[in-house]
Amino acid sequence: TERIKMAKKEKQKQSHEVDRSSRKQESEDNEQLAVEEEAMASETENRLSQTPLSHIPLQSLTDIEMELVYTDEEDISFEFAEPMVFTSTQPARRDSEKADVPGASNGSALSQIDKQLQMTLQEASTCYRENNYAAAVEKFSTALELCSKGAVIDDHLGTSPEDTSSITSFIGTKLVTCYLKLRKPEDALNHSHRSIILNPANFRNHLRQAAVFRCLERYSEAARSAMIADYMYWLTGGTEQHTSKLIKLYWQAMIEEAIMTEESFSVMYTPFVTEVKADKLNKLKDMFAEKHPDYVEHIYTDPHGLHILPQAAEWPSLPPQQHLLTLGFRSKHIGKILESWSSRKLPIFSDRRAPYSPVTTEETQRYWDNTGKKIIPVMDFIRSTKLTDDRCACSRAIEKLHYACLLGRLQRVEEQSQVINQAMAELATLPYLQDISQRDTRQLRLLMADAINILEGKRSEQTRVWNKIQKV
Repeated sequence: TERIKMAKKEKQKQSHEVDRSSRKQESEDNEQLAVEEEAMASETENRLSQTPLSHIPLQSLTDIEMELVYTDEEDISFEFAEPMVFTSTQPARRDSEKADVPGASNGSALSQIDKQLQMTLQEASTCYRENNYAAAVEKFSTALELCSKGAVIDDHLGTSPEDTSSITSFIGTKLVTCYLKLRKPEDALNHSHRSIILNPANFRNHLRQAAVFRCLERYSEAARSAMIADYMYWLTGGTEQHTSKLIKLYWQAMIEEAIMTEESFSVMYTPFVTEVKADKLNKLKDMFAEKHPDYVEHIYTDPHGLHILPQAAEWPSLPPQQHLLTLGFRSKHIGKILESWSSRKLPIFSDRRAPYSPVTTEETQRYWDNTGKKIIPVMDFIRSTKLTDDRCACSRAIEKLHYACLLGRLQRVEEQSQVINQAMAELATLPYLQDISQRDTRQLRLLMADAINILEGKRSEQTRVWNKIQKV
């Protein structure tokens, strides 16, 4: 860049010294300079986009989880930081790792935890420290039942919803770690989502979710959870470079695993330097085809939102280097569907051939086998490096809710419940990731209400916002 600037200054200096008759030659020189500038930019993009991700050994991931995920907190107030006041213009910061003894919280409602609940939690913590995770699960589950019955705080009038949510979230996080220790990630998954729903500002909740996804070999979703954990760590006042580096390393490892294990498509990240024009997109296609000749049936560049890689995500200091994501597919059919889906205002893919037309279970199953289950992994991977979306604030949650509707028509009830909980966790986290308008806030609340109604088994009503979105 400096060479380009100096060259421009030199050309300008020469232009003042030459006669008017030499303007033609000067114009030719400027054209040549523009060509050189474009060539240098392309060379930079080429070099950065072809830098491979370094392999991160499994032991390093285990060490990171032991330090950040399986940390044993001696006090049950591990997550009980002061309620966070969040506005769209100036996010407040708090120390998400603050651990105060409940009895010394200066009149806080946390010092008035229900006696039966407190005793149950102490018994559960004892079992956990003795590595008796099965017994700990039983005790923490009992504590969760007590919370559902309202036995959280003795003084119901003098407490806030944040206090109750923090305690319930804490119990959920302990159940996540216990189930992971017992190697039962399927049982840990919903608890990881619910702990985020109750306390989305705690970065460890997102990192625990990432650990669960890793155990389930859902690496793209693990990468997204780690990305949000890293961003949330900075947003809530985290300053330890060591912690941030470990989270980024985990995020990078999950992206690497997602790329290595996926066989139906491949990807290329290119640093975003200038405005993306048609000729630039064609160059990206040529670059991709040269690097990945086995994935050229359909190639396109994601048009919505720029992507962030962990190596460039220095949140507190400078805006991170943004990248374009180019995808190539072995199947032309899947590639075209994904590109068509990407061009829509809302990220809805459908098994319906015509609007409002009913579909049979057999048709839905055929669509899932031929198309749906091949699209979902690509959608998840695209989100693994995209913190926000410029289409719609709630786009990620809408993707998951639509997926849940498809699972519902296939009578896969447990999977549907899990995906709805995941969508709710996305909605709860959204206000921390970006400024949202009043309209987006209303949509977020209505989608959250829809998700709760579906989980409760209530029938769909025409007035629900999700039905209106599907009609549009």
